[in-house]
Amino acid sequence: MDFEGKVIQFLGETSGTSKTGNPWKKKEWVVETFGQYPKKVKIQCMNARADALNLEPGRDYVLSVDLESREFNGKWYTDVNVFRAQDYQGHQNFGGQQPSYPGGGYQNPQPQQGFSNQPYPTQGFGGNNQGFATNEGDSDEDLPF
Repeated sequence: MDFEGKVIQFLGETSGTSKTGNPWKKKEWVVETFGQYPKKVKIQCMNARADALNLEPGRDYVLSVDLESREFNGKWYTDVNVFRAQDYQGHQNFGGQQPSYPGGGYQNPQPQQGFSNQPYPTQGFGGNNQGFATNEGDSDEDLPF
């Protein structure tokens, strides 16, 4: 998964030794995405990538990331692991504007074919035209699987 943004803060480097005795290293940054509604995302890289990646605060990047969630003591945590970073200027085809995303509607005033300006479906699954599925009149034979 790729996204564009500006590195706004370097959170530092952490290192240690795992339970099995293997050394590890982690770097973390905060990136602010582009668009009408920017989001802040904490990204990280581990071990060899931590040595290879040096993202500079204030610079714009195209970041390739993997998302991974894990459970620990009954709670779930999600990591955004960056595995590639490229300068954003090399990918900028927007005439000086921030990118707009198809179907996202942030800076795209015309809906694309197949998309609607309606915030919810206009016809539901059960034929009730409410935008929500019901069990009335539905049977297991109607299921596509």
